[in-house]
Amino acid sequence: MTSSSQISSRQLVDLYRKAIAKNLSLDKLEKKISKKIDKLRVSKKLENKKEQVRVDQIRSRLPKVVRFGALILPIIFIGVGLFFLGNALMPLVAYYTLTLPKLSQNRLIAPIPREAVLDITPMVIAQTESSSSVLGSSSVTGTGPVILDTELDYTNLSNWFKDDRSQILRKIQNQTMYTLAIPKLKIENAQVKIGGTDLEQSLIVYPGTALPGDVGAPVIFGHSVLRQFYNPSEKNPRRYNSIFSYIMTLEAGDEILITHDGALYKYIVREKSEVKPEDTYILAQQYDSRRLKLVTCVPEGTYLRRGVITAELVTH
Repeated sequence: MTSSSQISSRQLVDLYRKAIAKNLSLDKLEKKISKKIDKLRVSKKLENKKEQVRVDQIRSRLPKVVRFGALILPIIFIGVGLFFLGNALMPLVAYYTLTLPKLSQNRLIAPIPREAVLDITPMVIAQTESSSSVLGSSSVTGTGPVILDTELDYTNLSNWFKDDRSQILRKIQNQTMYTLAIPKLKIENAQVKIGGTDLEQSLIVYPGTALPGDVGAPVIFGHSVLRQFYNPSEKNPRRYNSIFSYIMTLEAGDEILITHDGALYKYIVREKSEVKPEDTYILAQQYDSRRLKLVTCVPEGTYLRRGVITAELVTH
Protein backbone atom coordinates (compact mmCIF):
# COMPACT_ATOMS: atom_id res chain seq x y z
CA MET A 1 0.00 0.00 0.00
CA THR A 2 1.37 3.44 -0.97
CA SER A 3 1.68 6.40 1.37
CA SER A 4 -1.07 8.27 -0.53
CA SER A 5 -3.50 5.38 -0.08
CA GLN A 6 -2.69 5.24 3.64
CA ILE A 7 -3.50 8.97 4.01
CA SER A 8 -6.71 8.52 2.05
CA SER A 9 -7.80 5.70 4.36
CA ARG A 10 -7.33 7.80 7.47
CA GLN A 11 -9.08 10.79 5.98
CA LEU A 12 -11.95 8.64 4.76
CA VAL A 13 -12.79 7.83 8.37
CA ASP A 14 -12.76 11.55 9.25
CA LEU A 15 -14.97 12.37 6.29
CA TYR A 16 -17.52 9.75 7.26
CA ARG A 17 -17.60 11.03 10.83
CA LYS A 18 -18.11 14.63 9.67
CA ALA A 19 -20.79 13.52 7.22
CA ILE A 20 -22.70 11.73 9.97
CA ALA A 21 -22.36 14.75 12.29
CA LYS A 22 -23.62 17.16 9.62
CA ASN A 23 -26.24 14.78 8.19
CA LEU A 24 -24.66 15.00 4.71
CA SER A 25 -26.06 12.90 1.88
CA LEU A 26 -24.02 10.07 0.37
CA ASP A 27 -23.70 11.96 -2.93
CA LYS A 28 -22.05 14.93 -1.25
CA LEU A 29 -19.82 12.60 0.73
CA GLU A 30 -18.66 10.79 -2.41
CA LYS A 31 -17.90 14.11 -4.12
CA LYS A 32 -15.76 15.21 -1.18
CA ILE A 33 -13.94 11.88 -1.21
CA SER A 34 -13.30 12.18 -4.96
CA LYS A 35 -11.93 15.71 -4.56
CA LYS A 36 -9.67 14.57 -1.74
CA ILE A 37 -8.33 11.68 -3.80
CA ASP A 38 -7.69 14.00 -6.76
CA LYS A 39 -5.76 16.40 -4.52
CA LEU A 40 -3.65 13.53 -3.19
CA ARG A 41 -2.87 12.31 -6.70
CA VAL A 42 -1.82 15.78 -7.80
CA SER A 43 0.29 16.14 -4.67
CA LYS A 44 1.97 12.80 -5.37
CA LYS A 45 2.74 13.78 -8.95
CA LEU A 46 4.31 17.02 -7.76
CA GLU A 47 6.44 15.12 -5.26
CA ASN A 48 7.60 12.70 -7.96
CA LYS A 49 8.39 15.57 -10.29
CA LYS A 50 10.44 17.35 -7.62
CA GLU A 51 12.29 14.10 -6.89
CA GLN A 52 13.06 13.62 -10.59
CA VAL A 53 14.32 17.21 -10.85
CA ARG A 54 16.60 16.60 -7.87
CA VAL A 55 17.97 13.41 -9.42
CA ASP A 56 18.54 15.17 -12.75
CA GLN A 57 20.38 17.98 -10.98
CA ILE A 58 22.66 15.52 -9.21
CA ARG A 59 23.25 13.63 -12.45
CA SER A 60 24.03 16.83 -14.36
CA ARG A 61 26.76 17.67 -11.84
CA LEU A 62 28.54 14.39 -12.58
CA PRO A 63 31.25 14.37 -15.29
CA LYS A 64 30.14 13.02 -18.66
CA VAL A 65 32.66 10.18 -18.41
CA VAL A 66 31.07 8.96 -15.18
CA ARG A 67 27.57 9.20 -16.63
CA PHE A 68 28.60 7.35 -19.79
CA GLY A 69 30.40 4.69 -17.77
CA ALA A 70 27.38 4.13 -15.55
CA LEU A 71 25.30 3.60 -18.67
CA ILE A 72 27.65 1.44 -20.70
CA LEU A 73 29.48 -0.67 -18.07
CA PRO A 74 26.49 -2.88 -17.15
CA ILE A 75 25.95 -3.59 -20.84
CA ILE A 76 29.63 -4.47 -21.27
CA PHE A 77 29.64 -6.80 -18.25
CA ILE A 78 26.50 -8.56 -19.45
CA GLY A 79 28.00 -8.91 -22.93
CA VAL A 80 31.29 -10.31 -21.61
CA GLY A 81 29.42 -12.77 -19.40
CA LEU A 82 27.31 -13.97 -22.32
CA PHE A 83 30.45 -14.27 -24.47
CA PHE A 84 32.24 -16.53 -21.98
CA LEU A 85 29.08 -18.54 -21.40
CA GLY A 86 28.71 -19.01 -25.13
CA ASN A 87 32.37 -20.01 -25.46
CA ALA A 88 31.88 -22.71 -22.84
CA LEU A 89 28.56 -24.01 -24.16
CA MET A 90 29.01 -23.82 -27.94
CA PRO A 91 31.67 -26.58 -28.17
CA LEU A 92 29.40 -28.88 -26.17
CA VAL A 93 26.40 -28.01 -28.31
CA ALA A 94 28.46 -28.48 -31.48
CA TYR A 95 29.75 -31.85 -30.28
CA TYR A 96 26.33 -33.24 -29.43
CA THR A 97 24.62 -31.84 -32.54
CA LEU A 98 27.33 -32.23 -35.20
CA THR A 99 29.95 -34.76 -34.08
CA LEU A 100 28.01 -37.26 -31.97
CA PRO A 101 25.45 -38.21 -34.66
CA LYS A 102 28.32 -39.20 -36.98
CA LEU A 103 29.99 -41.57 -34.51
CA SER A 104 30.00 -45.26 -35.24
CA GLN A 105 27.97 -47.38 -32.85
CA ASN A 106 29.91 -50.52 -33.77
CA ARG A 107 31.60 -52.44 -31.01
CA LEU A 108 34.16 -55.26 -31.05
CA ILE A 109 32.37 -58.51 -31.78
CA ALA A 110 33.65 -61.79 -30.35
CA PRO A 111 32.16 -65.26 -29.81
CA ILE A 112 32.72 -64.84 -26.06
CA PRO A 113 31.76 -61.95 -23.78
CA ARG A 114 34.03 -58.91 -24.10
CA GLU A 115 34.91 -58.91 -20.41
CA ALA A 116 36.24 -62.49 -20.73
CA VAL A 117 38.68 -61.65 -23.53
CA LEU A 118 42.34 -61.34 -22.53
CA ASP A 119 44.13 -58.59 -24.44
CA ILE A 120 47.81 -59.26 -25.06
CA THR A 121 49.07 -56.09 -23.43
CA PRO A 122 51.07 -55.29 -20.28
CA MET A 123 47.73 -54.61 -18.61
CA VAL A 124 46.86 -58.32 -18.88
CA ILE A 125 50.37 -59.39 -18.00
CA ALA A 126 50.15 -57.41 -14.76
CA GLN A 127 46.77 -58.94 -13.96
CA THR A 128 47.95 -62.49 -14.57
CA GLU A 129 51.19 -62.01 -12.65
CA SER A 130 49.21 -60.95 -9.58
CA SER A 131 46.78 -63.84 -9.93
CA SER A 132 47.24 -67.54 -9.31
CA SER A 133 44.81 -68.40 -12.11
CA VAL A 134 45.99 -69.89 -15.40
CA LEU A 135 46.19 -67.59 -18.44
CA GLY A 136 42.94 -67.94 -20.35
CA SER A 137 40.86 -69.12 -17.40
CA SER A 138 37.61 -67.35 -16.66
CA SER A 139 38.62 -66.15 -13.21
CA VAL A 140 40.19 -62.72 -13.20
CA THR A 141 41.21 -60.91 -10.07
CA GLY A 142 40.22 -57.37 -9.26
CA THR A 143 36.96 -55.59 -9.34
CA GLY A 144 37.40 -54.21 -12.85
CA PRO A 145 37.67 -50.66 -14.13
CA VAL A 146 36.02 -47.80 -12.31
CA ILE A 147 35.03 -44.28 -13.33
CA LEU A 148 37.52 -41.90 -11.81
CA ASP A 149 36.81 -38.57 -10.14
CA THR A 150 36.49 -35.77 -12.70
CA GLU A 151 38.52 -33.45 -10.48
CA LEU A 152 41.67 -35.45 -11.21
CA ASP A 153 44.40 -34.04 -13.44
CA TYR A 154 43.76 -35.67 -16.81
CA THR A 155 47.00 -34.40 -18.32
CA ASN A 156 48.41 -37.27 -16.24
CA LEU A 157 47.53 -40.39 -18.21
CA SER A 158 47.72 -42.59 -15.12
CA ASN A 159 44.51 -40.91 -13.92
CA TRP A 160 42.67 -42.32 -16.93
CA PHE A 161 42.98 -45.85 -15.60
CA LYS A 162 42.67 -47.90 -12.48
CA ASP A 163 45.78 -48.38 -10.31
CA ASP A 164 47.12 -51.51 -12.04
CA ARG A 165 47.10 -49.79 -15.41
CA SER A 166 48.65 -46.59 -14.07
CA GLN A 167 51.48 -48.63 -12.55
CA ILE A 168 52.17 -50.13 -15.98
CA LEU A 169 52.39 -46.68 -17.52
CA ARG A 170 54.83 -45.53 -14.84
CA LYS A 171 57.01 -48.65 -15.05
CA ILE A 172 57.21 -48.94 -18.83
CA GLN A 173 58.88 -45.74 -19.99
CA ASN A 174 61.41 -46.86 -22.56
CA GLN A 175 61.51 -43.36 -24.09
CA THR A 176 61.03 -44.75 -27.61
CA MET A 177 59.75 -41.90 -29.74
CA TYR A 178 58.12 -41.55 -33.11
CA THR A 179 56.23 -38.66 -34.67
CA LEU A 180 52.62 -38.17 -35.73
CA ALA A 181 51.14 -35.70 -38.22
CA ILE A 182 47.54 -34.96 -39.17
CA PRO A 183 47.60 -32.56 -42.14
CA LYS A 184 43.89 -31.67 -41.92
CA LEU A 185 44.31 -30.48 -38.31
CA LYS A 186 47.70 -28.80 -38.94
CA ILE A 187 49.41 -31.16 -36.51
CA GLU A 188 53.06 -31.72 -37.45
CA ASN A 189 55.92 -33.61 -35.80
CA ALA A 190 53.94 -34.45 -32.67
CA GLN A 191 56.11 -36.60 -30.42
CA VAL A 192 54.68 -39.97 -29.41
CA LYS A 193 56.29 -41.68 -26.43
CA ILE A 194 55.80 -45.32 -25.50
CA GLY A 195 54.77 -45.37 -21.86
CA GLY A 196 54.94 -42.52 -19.39
CA THR A 197 52.13 -40.42 -17.97
CA ASP A 198 52.68 -36.73 -18.81
CA LEU A 199 50.33 -35.71 -21.64
CA GLU A 200 51.55 -32.11 -21.42
CA GLN A 201 54.93 -33.17 -22.83
CA SER A 202 53.95 -35.60 -25.60
CA LEU A 203 51.36 -37.98 -26.92
CA ILE A 204 51.56 -41.37 -25.22
CA VAL A 205 51.05 -44.79 -26.79
CA TYR A 206 49.87 -47.49 -24.41
CA PRO A 207 52.71 -49.98 -23.72
CA GLY A 208 52.23 -53.39 -25.34
CA THR A 209 50.10 -52.15 -28.21
CA ALA A 210 51.56 -52.48 -31.70
CA LEU A 211 54.34 -50.42 -33.22
CA PRO A 212 53.53 -48.43 -36.37
CA GLY A 213 53.21 -50.72 -39.38
CA ASP A 214 52.89 -53.89 -37.31
CA VAL A 215 49.78 -56.04 -37.06
CA GLY A 216 47.49 -54.82 -34.31
CA ALA A 217 47.03 -51.15 -33.48
CA PRO A 218 49.09 -48.55 -31.64
CA VAL A 219 46.68 -46.89 -29.16
CA ILE A 220 47.77 -43.26 -28.79
CA PHE A 221 46.35 -41.01 -26.07
CA GLY A 222 46.28 -37.22 -26.22
CA HIS A 223 44.77 -34.40 -24.18
CA SER A 224 41.97 -32.10 -25.33
CA VAL A 225 40.47 -28.81 -24.15
CA LEU A 226 37.73 -26.49 -25.39
CA ARG A 227 38.29 -26.08 -29.12
CA GLN A 228 38.69 -22.30 -29.00
CA PHE A 229 41.98 -22.88 -27.14
CA TYR A 230 43.33 -25.26 -29.80
CA ASN A 231 46.87 -24.42 -30.89
CA PRO A 232 48.95 -27.34 -32.26
CA SER A 233 51.82 -25.14 -33.48
CA GLU A 234 55.30 -26.44 -32.73
CA LYS A 235 56.10 -22.96 -31.41
CA ASN A 236 53.46 -23.32 -28.72
CA PRO A 237 55.11 -24.69 -25.54
CA ARG A 238 51.73 -26.02 -24.38
CA ARG A 239 50.70 -27.57 -27.70
CA TYR A 240 50.11 -31.02 -26.20
CA ASN A 241 47.53 -29.65 -23.78
CA SER A 242 45.12 -29.11 -26.69
CA ILE A 243 46.58 -31.26 -29.45
CA PHE A 244 43.68 -33.74 -29.75
CA SER A 245 40.89 -31.18 -29.35
CA TYR A 246 39.83 -31.52 -32.99
CA ILE A 247 40.43 -35.21 -33.76
CA MET A 248 36.71 -36.00 -33.50
CA THR A 249 36.14 -33.72 -36.51
CA LEU A 250 38.15 -36.08 -38.73
CA GLU A 251 36.16 -37.83 -41.44
CA ALA A 252 36.59 -41.15 -43.23
CA GLY A 253 39.44 -40.83 -45.72
CA ASP A 254 41.46 -38.23 -43.79
CA GLU A 255 45.18 -38.96 -43.46
CA ILE A 256 47.24 -39.65 -40.36
CA LEU A 257 50.99 -39.92 -40.90
CA ILE A 258 53.47 -41.62 -38.57
CA THR A 259 57.25 -41.57 -38.95
CA HIS A 260 59.15 -44.32 -37.11
CA ASP A 261 62.77 -45.38 -37.59
CA GLY A 262 62.99 -43.38 -40.81
CA ALA A 263 59.91 -45.00 -42.35
CA LEU A 264 56.71 -43.11 -43.12
CA TYR A 265 53.40 -44.89 -42.43
CA LYS A 266 50.20 -43.54 -43.91
CA TYR A 267 46.92 -44.35 -42.19
CA ILE A 268 43.45 -43.49 -43.46
CA VAL A 269 40.60 -42.76 -41.02
CA ARG A 270 37.92 -45.45 -41.23
CA GLU A 271 35.59 -44.66 -38.33
CA LYS A 272 35.17 -42.76 -35.10
CA SER A 273 33.32 -43.88 -32.00
CA GLU A 274 32.62 -42.96 -28.41
CA VAL A 275 33.05 -45.24 -25.40
CA LYS A 276 32.66 -45.04 -21.65
CA PRO A 277 35.73 -44.26 -19.51
CA GLU A 278 35.75 -47.82 -18.20
CA ASP A 279 35.70 -49.39 -21.69
CA THR A 280 39.38 -50.35 -21.76
CA TYR A 281 38.71 -52.96 -24.44
CA ILE A 282 39.79 -50.28 -26.91
CA LEU A 283 43.32 -51.45 -26.04
CA ALA A 284 42.58 -54.88 -27.55
CA GLN A 285 44.86 -55.96 -30.39
CA GLN A 286 43.39 -57.60 -33.51
CA TYR A 287 46.14 -59.37 -35.40
CA ASP A 288 44.34 -59.65 -38.73
CA SER A 289 44.84 -55.97 -39.59
CA ARG A 290 47.20 -53.03 -39.25
CA ARG A 291 45.36 -50.16 -37.63
CA LEU A 292 45.85 -47.09 -35.47
CA LYS A 293 43.69 -45.71 -32.65
CA LEU A 294 43.71 -42.15 -31.33
CA VAL A 295 41.97 -41.60 -27.98
CA THR A 296 40.96 -38.43 -26.13
CA CYS A 297 38.32 -37.18 -23.69
CA VAL A 298 34.99 -36.00 -25.14
CA PRO A 299 33.19 -33.69 -25.30
CA GLU A 300 36.37 -31.63 -25.48
CA GLY A 301 37.06 -29.87 -22.20
CA THR A 302 35.19 -32.54 -20.21
CA TYR A 303 36.00 -36.05 -18.99
CA LEU A 304 32.60 -37.67 -19.53
CA ARG A 305 33.52 -40.16 -22.26
CA ARG A 306 36.34 -41.24 -24.58
CA GLY A 307 36.42 -40.46 -28.28
CA VAL A 308 38.23 -43.00 -30.47
CA ILE A 309 39.48 -42.48 -34.03
CA THR A 310 40.27 -45.74 -35.85
CA ALA A 311 42.48 -45.60 -38.94
CA GLU A 312 43.89 -48.28 -41.24
CA LEU A 313 47.40 -48.55 -42.68
CA VAL A 314 47.44 -48.07 -46.46
CA THR A 315 51.11 -47.42 -47.35
CA HIS A 316 54.54 -47.44 -45.73
